[in-house]
Amino acid sequence: MPASRQLHKFGGSSLANSDCYRRVVNILKEYSGPEDLIVVSAAGKTTNRLLEFLDALYKDGRVAHETLHSLRQFQLSLIDELIGDDEKTSLLATLSDEFSTLGELTAPLTEAQKAAVLGHGEIWSSRLLSALLVQEGLPAVAQDSRAFLRAEANTQPEVDRGASYPLVKEILAQHAHHRVVITGFMAQNQQGQTTLLGRNGSDYSATVIGALAEVSRVTIWSDVAGVFSADPRIVSDACLLPLLRLDEASELARLAAPVLHSRTLQPVAQSTMDLHLRCSYEPESGSSRIERVLASGRGAKIISSLDEVLIIKLIFAPGHDFQRLEKEVLESLKRAQLEPLTYELQKDKHSLRLVYTAEIVGGALEYLQDAAFGAEIKLKEGYSLIAAVGAGVTKNANHCYGFYQKLKSAPVEFVSESHSGLSLIAVIRRSDTAPLVSSIHSQLFQAQKRVGIALCGKGNIGASWLTLFAEQKAELEKRRGMNFELVAVVDSQTYWFNPEGIDAISVSEHFDEESIAYQDGEWIRQLGAIQGFDDVVVLDVTASKELASKYLQIAEQGMHLISANKVAGSAPSTYYHEVQDAFAKINRYWLYNATVGAGLPINHTVRDLRESGDEIQALSGIFSGTLSWLFQQYDGSVPFAELVDLAWQQGLTEPDPRSDLDGSDVMRKLVILAREAGLELEPESVKVESLVPAELADLSLDDFLDKSQLLSELLAERLEKAKREEKVLRYVARLEKNGKATVGVEALNKEHALANLLPCDNIFAIESKWYKDNPLVIRGPGAGREVTSGAIQSDLNLLSSFL
Repeated sequence: MPASRQLHKFGGSSLANSDCYRRVVNILKEYSGPEDLIVVSAAGKTTNRLLEFLDALYKDGRVAHETLHSLRQFQLSLIDELIGDDEKTSLLATLSDEFSTLGELTAPLTEAQKAAVLGHGEIWSSRLLSALLVQEGLPAVAQDSRAFLRAEANTQPEVDRGASYPLVKEILAQHAHHRVVITGFMAQNQQGQTTLLGRNGSDYSATVIGALAEVSRVTIWSDVAGVFSADPRIVSDACLLPLLRLDEASELARLAAPVLHSRTLQPVAQSTMDLHLRCSYEPESGSSRIERVLASGRGAKIISSLDEVLIIKLIFAPGHDFQRLEKEVLESLKRAQLEPLTYELQKDKHSLRLVYTAEIVGGALEYLQDAAFGAEIKLKEGYSLIAAVGAGVTKNANHCYGFYQKLKSAPVEFVSESHSGLSLIAVIRRSDTAPLVSSIHSQLFQAQKRVGIALCGKGNIGASWLTLFAEQKAELEKRRGMNFELVAVVDSQTYWFNPEGIDAISVSEHFDEESIAYQDGEWIRQLGAIQGFDDVVVLDVTASKELASKYLQIAEQGMHLISANKVAGSAPSTYYHEVQDAFAKINRYWLYNATVGAGLPINHTVRDLRESGDEIQALSGIFSGTLSWLFQQYDGSVPFAELVDLAWQQGLTEPDPRSDLDGSDVMRKLVILAREAGLELEPESVKVESLVPAELADLSLDDFLDKSQLLSELLAERLEKAKREEKVLRYVARLEKNGKATVGVEALNKEHALANLLPCDNIFAIESKWYKDNPLVIRGPGAGREVTSGAIQSDLNLLSSFL
């Protein structure tokens, strides 16, 4: 089987009408491969209409006929609106035959017959979507899951993977090079009868099929982007969780959250595939990824609720060992896969109260009655449930206190802690839970936020920022009402990680003794798993191409990024846009105002002009503070190479000054600015004049500095020529109106605006629709560790205003 094969599951809301089907086809065009699997639910409310039809069969034949007729018209309209004439006739004929057969049914029906009726919705979805894919040029085939999924009827049927695996393998071999559109929700028992897989059965069948087919990823597409900190329909500021650990997701699913089901996660836990949740209505709006790792968190992440739950009360005769009885009952229910959502042992009343959803309570009640535990059994209705879910929530004093505080006025029956420590659960007499959910969410998650910071690069700029951060930390926290902690410092081979916080002033003194070596992106994964912080920000003050290549990994871990590193911003546009999209999709920020002009607001200005309706037509100026300083000083009295050495010693250059001298730094800034202006400019399109002789390009830094007199020899003649013409040399970047982009040395009149700068100054001239005859000019210091670290701190301040 193809190692890269994926599975996409689309729920009923994603197939609600013809527009939805077209949207799904576009998603599959962009996100699926030619041998991917697709699992579908019944379109819209089709299954509900089939349930109404079955119910009416027993009560009123006329209503049954009307319900079936309405459903038929809906399915016919989908085919009519989506499928061309060549295929339409065949699909309509098949559909008409099936509805004729349904119309001939009379009550009573066996459970297997009812299951077969309810499975029609998935069959219609599979057939229609595969025909639509073929029509759009994507080879596809419809497949009934009953041909290979084996399961016996039960309260919560489980797929027999041993029996199903060879059948799956055989089916997929038959349909090589096709997208296989599979019915969800259904399996077949040993007698060849239809078995339905229960609530969220299509999601469960999707992950089971994914595990059996050994896919790399299962994506469940629905009407929401993933798991939120609360139901966004109830809590307007609920945030999407881009990452959720498997045990937290399992606990959320166990508590019957509509976005997940516990059985959906079982195959994920027992395989190597990833699980993603995404929104089919807005594919780019972000997603939640379920990671197969255990969380070691410090509090709640999600507030979940159920409006209707029921209690089964077991009342035992006095004198029994209630602790033993409790253990026996719970272990027996676990073996039968009928564990309660939560429970309470009432020793003084000799009773055990078990909480269930309406879907499961009937099976649990029947099981307990048959098990004969020697107890009087009562079923009580009229309850709701609210839970705070997250690793470590039961040990988080603030979250526990806040949870109980908000419940003190509610009609609480009891509050329990899960044995796993993953949830606090309150069972209350039925009431409107929305205000309580909103109140608890606000109490737990809108208190003072904690922001973790990881600094990559502890050289000139990094050291300067550490000093600045130490000075500004208290003021920043006071201004923003947040807590900022430096939790990691990373260099090229080692890192110091401490989730309790690192004293910024101590980094230079203690880094060597506290840091450890890391492999590949190990530190990124560890930061992504950090608990107790609402947000994590990575500061990249390096010039590392390797680190810039890991920006997608940083986004995948749900972190924000602030860059002084210019590599990603000036990379080929495919990678640049990929990074932008990766952060945007998960509502995280990538800020990089420090990449151009150090502390000058040039990126802000260009972006604001464009977003305000202006049109940037040309850009020019001196973009390098380092080269500005060098050429301001270079009058022939001191050799150019000696000026380079002096600038390097003063921290005015990159760690390797060749990164400034070869023009690549200026080129990157020009590309970044052009993109901020909304212009398409690839780095290879810029004509760059390098000041580094070819024979010095590949030397070590020490050897380069030793032999740098060659720099002086190459520029001396050009300086003399400029002097004869009463001109000066400057290193200029230009993006002209015709799209031509150049970076290099120019001889300018002494009166030229670009010639009269203070040492280290940058100058940016912006020509636009609004600034046509008189360009907008921004000038000021464009190099130096202090101004660059200040730009980083400015971005951190800006980011904190978004959080």
